[in-house]
Amino acid sequence: MSDAQTPAEGKPAASEVPNGGAAPTTDEAPKPQAPEVPEPSRWHTTWQQIATGNAIISVLAVVLALIVGAIMIAFTDEEVQQASVYFFARPGDTFIAIWNSVSGAYSALFQGSIYNFRRDTFALGIKPLTDTLTFATPLIAGGLGVGLAFRVGMFNIGGRGQMLIAASVAGWIGFGFDLPPGIHMFVALVGGLLGGALWGGIAGLLKAKTGAHEVIVTIMLNFVAFYLVSWMLRTPGLLQAPGSSNPKTPAMNDNAIFWNLKGIGYNLHFGFVLAVAATILVWWILSRSSLGFRFRAVGENPNAARVAGINVPSMYVYGMLISGALLGLAGVSQVLGTVTTGFTAGIDAGVGFDAITVALLGRSTPGGIFLAGILFGAFKAGGYSMQAAEGVPIDIVLVVQSLIVLFIAAPPLVRTIFRLPDPTRGPKRPRPIVTKEVAAK
Repeated sequence: MSDAQTPAEGKPAASEVPNGGAAPTTDEAPKPQAPEVPEPSRWHTTWQQIATGNAIISVLAVVLALIVGAIMIAFTDEEVQQASVYFFARPGDTFIAIWNSVSGAYSALFQGSIYNFRRDTFALGIKPLTDTLTFATPLIAGGLGVGLAFRVGMFNIGGRGQMLIAASVAGWIGFGFDLPPGIHMFVALVGGLLGGALWGGIAGLLKAKTGAHEVIVTIMLNFVAFYLVSWMLRTPGLLQAPGSSNPKTPAMNDNAIFWNLKGIGYNLHFGFVLAVAATILVWWILSRSSLGFRFRAVGENPNAARVAGINVPSMYVYGMLISGALLGLAGVSQVLGTVTTGFTAGIDAGVGFDAITVALLGRSTPGGIFLAGILFGAFKAGGYSMQAAEGVPIDIVLVVQSLIVLFIAAPPLVRTIFRLPDPTRGPKRPRPIVTKEVAAK
């Protein structure tokens, strides 16, 4: 073969080159790129975080409960029922009656819990707010106790028993001793906290040592505490007032009563300051302390926490001790701040169970529990005003509180009603464009 017919060294022959014999170029063809997705704006990102967060569910649950409560108020109003008889003839009368009943009820609720515009002075007008804070004090303390137990992975529904034991200890110190002012109140307070802590610690110790479920244990301890306190209230020399046949304690010593914060005529007492301090303390424990880190680790995954070297049984005991002390603070505030003329076995006033609702509404966070406690305190304070001013049954307020729990327990329902994005479904990523490349032979 001649040189003209010999292919160049390192190059294929013309017949072997694809594309009709044209030699391939050294530069590869540019690959098609995926379309650039514009970055979302800061406002869009903020709204996405709010819409997919848990806080918005709590707020919307309250809104939905108030809407359902408004419907119930309208249905039970006599004027609405009378106007609905001739609805098709004069529908405007029915709507006016509905507006008057609902607006009147919620206006009375506001004026009975926040500010009464009918009062002559600001000092008198703000008294409903002080009543709200007074009702909220044991709810905040109890909600913090239940919420902290939630963060440790425990369900403390023994708030009633822990409050009763704490109230009994604080009350016994409050009326049975004569100590100097300030010291008497401090000793009674510490005694009540220790009583609630020890009663709650029983459930934590049984879970740590035997694996007993805290729900069953705390339910049983509620009954034990109730009948124990009832027996002491009927036994002279223990809690029963001397010379009385009623199951009631004597009045508290003046030196043991919580200080009044606003003056004569107002019910707000030093217990609210303690509730604020407890909120800050629980926030610090959960967010800034090593104990709180271990609490949260055990609550998220006890097996992983055990592998990481955390003593899980000890965390159960410590968690229930602190939880019981916080619920004990709720009981002490009832005895030394609200019911100072003596108490009965009903001193808990349902706060032990309402604290569970407050903790759920507050998402077990100290700040959320504080706000939820104030909201439920407003319901309690304004409910009586709503009943007295508008004749609305106070049971409707209880229904609203129950509906709040119902909606909080069903986040998908709330998101569907308000058409909120699902946090479990993130934005779809653009699929890359796949091209088929033909390799040169």
